[in-house]
Amino acid sequence: MPDSLSEMLRQDMECEGLLECFHGLKQLDRRSFRVLIKSEEALTVDEIAEQVDRERSTVYRSIRRLMQAGFVQKEQINYENGGYYHVYYPADTDDVANNMQRLLNDWYAQMGQLIDEFRGKYDQDTVPTAKQQS
Repeated sequence: MPDSLSEMLRQDMECEGLLECFHGLKQLDRRSFRVLIKSEEALTVDEIAEQVDRERSTVYRSIRRLMQAGFVQKEQINYENGGYYHVYYPADTDDVANNMQRLLNDWYAQMGQLIDEFRGKYDQDTVPTAKQQS
């Protein structure tokens, strides 16, 4: 990940880079999300773990991060004789994109506010120059 916004803008950014950029998701999170996107049906954590070749507990943490970010949804499936299990599927693409747009708008507004504060603090009319100090 680049250290500055200017470095980030100079890089070629890919769609999956948004997962990391907006939500700090890891490589395993992206792989797990890809597995869910490619699947025609909802999957259990065990099925995802098998496809990404990782431990069940590790994949469960990845799926939990994806759920917290709004990329994945969970459904409970009940057995006829009692008990249940969960399956996971990708959230609606428009909902995810709209959420990222809201985050970007919030970030943009916050950066605008910081820039205004910078102007106020370092305005040439209010900051003494070398000539004024001597």
